[in-house]
Amino acid sequence: MSDVRLEMIRTRLQAALTPLEIELGDDSAMHAGHAGAASGGGHYTVRIVSARFEGIKLVMRHRLVYDSVHDMMHKEIHALAITALAPSEV
Repeated sequence: MSDVRLEMIRTRLQAALTPLEIELGDDSAMHAGHAGAASGGGHYTVRIVSARFEGIKLVMRHRLVYDSVHDMMHKEIHALAITALAPSEV
């Protein structure tokens, strides 16, 4: 299931943000027993570099990422740790 979720997240982020780089991780095993894990939602990390982030504040970058996976939140995704960078910051 986790691999399917990671691919779904990757596909949505690629479609919405055309990243130059994207790294996804599944941290769900570290949260076993957590309330979010009990509901079936996973804990994920993403490091994404996109030209879409150039010149915009961190909160808006996060909003763009969350908007990309909004229908997965609270079902497939319980938590998403985001590192969102513009190419000029790499």
